[in-house]
Amino acid sequence: MALFSIDRVKICGFSACVPFRVVENLESSLFSSEQELKKYISTTGVERRHVAEPDICSSDLCYKAAEKLIEELGWDKSEIECLIFVSQTTDYIYPATSCILQDRLNLSTECICFDLSLSCPGWVYGLSAISSIVSAGRIKKALLLVGETVSKTRSPFDRVNLISGDAGTATALEYAENVHPLHFDLHTDGSGYKSVMIPDGGFRNPVTGESLKYEVGDDGIERNRLQTHMDGATIFSFAISKAPKSIKNLFEHFELDQQSIDYFVLHQANWMINERIIRKLGLDVLKCPNNMRDFGNTSSTAIPLTIVCQLGHRVQNKKIIATGFGGGLSWGSVYFELGRVVCPELLFL
Repeated sequence: MALFSIDRVKICGFSACVPFRVVENLESSLFSSEQELKKYISTTGVERRHVAEPDICSSDLCYKAAEKLIEELGWDKSEIECLIFVSQTTDYIYPATSCILQDRLNLSTECICFDLSLSCPGWVYGLSAISSIVSAGRIKKALLLVGETVSKTRSPFDRVNLISGDAGTATALEYAENVHPLHFDLHTDGSGYKSVMIPDGGFRNPVTGESLKYEVGDDGIERNRLQTHMDGATIFSFAISKAPKSIKNLFEHFELDQQSIDYFVLHQANWMINERIIRKLGLDVLKCPNNMRDFGNTSSTAIPLTIVCQLGHRVQNKKIIATGFGGGLSWGSVYFELGRVVCPELLFL
């Protein structure tokens, strides 16, 4: 069981950027009637999404979020010695997008940079990786950039597209003595990797002419092999089972008082899933900020995006549990305590 703590790491701030373009789900033509469409919107909790234009990538959104956060913190860029970029919608197959961002942000060539390819639990996993590096004490300041343009991966005929939004985020961390440790609970079950995947485009299944051919799948949805295939029923069962257990693991292993937690920031999957998790744990819904109505499911960016949009400056001096779950299959939770943090208003690109 991957339960562990990381000491001497302070979270200094959060920022987020979304595309200007807004798509209203009520305008969708994927349903046979307006009544059916309204029921879908009510069930998922997603009314609209911010969708990137073709020339905007995840890195562009993260770049703008990072520049603003660095400015607000008053950091000297030469002191930032680690940058981790978490995304499944990178600029290229290679090189790593983190290297490109290091140059765009004009960071020192002494800065460690690497990418992590994870979907919905990506921010939690990325936080564990970057915190482990900072905790050693040699690196004083670091940036965790998490971005996704998942709308580019969906079939236009797939109703799941109606809950998929785009965003880029930045989280700043620094080495600090005498701060409360971060507590993690992380898990992986690769046997379920086919539950959410893009079949072609990697080196297992390279792109061919057949990759572009649209076919109707067993679920009745028309898509090609370069677009996301998802087993919705499997993901639903997985999420409502694993996420509550992960949070309970933190309570039990680290002897946390559930009532003392100020906010539970759940991955913004859809309202059906999150409502079930909240009910299973007996959480106060007012402690569970909901960002889905206006942004949808933004994959790995959902947790920091929700913190920026729904909590903002109210996040100061708070105790938080954040939980992510999704493709891989992978899932995990983190408990952290914040002091004074910088949290600028949402940016647009």
